[in-house]
Amino acid sequence: MTDGKSDKSRILDTGTPFLLCEIRRNVAIITLNRPEARNALGDMVTPNLRTIIAQCEADPDVGAFLMTGAGKSFCAGGDIKSLGKPMPGVERTTEESIADLKQKQRTLTAVLVASRKPSVAALPGPAAGAGLSLALACDLRIAARSAFIRTAYVRVGIPGDYGISWLLTRTVGPARARELLLLSEDVTAEQCERIGLVNRVTDDEALFDTAFGIASRLAAGPRHTLGLMKDNLDDAQKLDFLTSLDREAERMYSKPEPKA
Repeated sequence: MTDGKSDKSRILDTGTPFLLCEIRRNVAIITLNRPEARNALGDMVTPNLRTIIAQCEADPDVGAFLMTGAGKSFCAGGDIKSLGKPMPGVERTTEESIADLKQKQRTLTAVLVASRKPSVAALPGPAAGAGLSLALACDLRIAARSAFIRTAYVRVGIPGDYGISWLLTRTVGPARARELLLLSEDVTAEQCERIGLVNRVTDDEALFDTAFGIASRLAAGPRHTLGLMKDNLDDAQKLDFLTSLDREAERMYSKPEPKA
């Protein structure tokens, strides 16, 4: 049994029609809702996305995240029409622009990576650029058969952001990450599954049910244990074997904090 388990469904106000959020069976279903723009990110979406992720992270009713996109895309990445353009009436130095991007990255993909709540990305269609980073920041990725990924950065002349290099390298290995970033070729869902970039591929019409089934199963699991498992898995990528063994031993005797 989990803490905070609930079968009730409720809709959260995201502050914009371009982003939807529903809590169902302890799963925070967050949907990018700009299908006409392939769910591209931008100032009309990402500030609200950061807020809703933080809100769900702090919500004791939420046991897992499910990220997806409306229509036939997951997320096309940054809105190219506004990419690199300053806000009207706002002039920034290079240093200010760097500091702003650092803060934006730390409050989006970094929050998902750091979360001890399991997360699932459901890809109904293409994930590109920062949209791919968003999917990679989740623990698991489920793709519709018609979906594909594209790193896209080289096509618009930028080296990458939102953790794409770190996330790709740890997901598919350094050689494949270099290939994906430098060549920016389209990679089908089946190819993504073969190289370990997505965990499962489903028929298009079965995508949401499959992804939600996995997310709700995670949300119904022992939350403290799942968080510790994520700690162990993170350690496995940065610590030597003996240190990882010791950390596992310590966590075997870790107890959940008592409820206030």
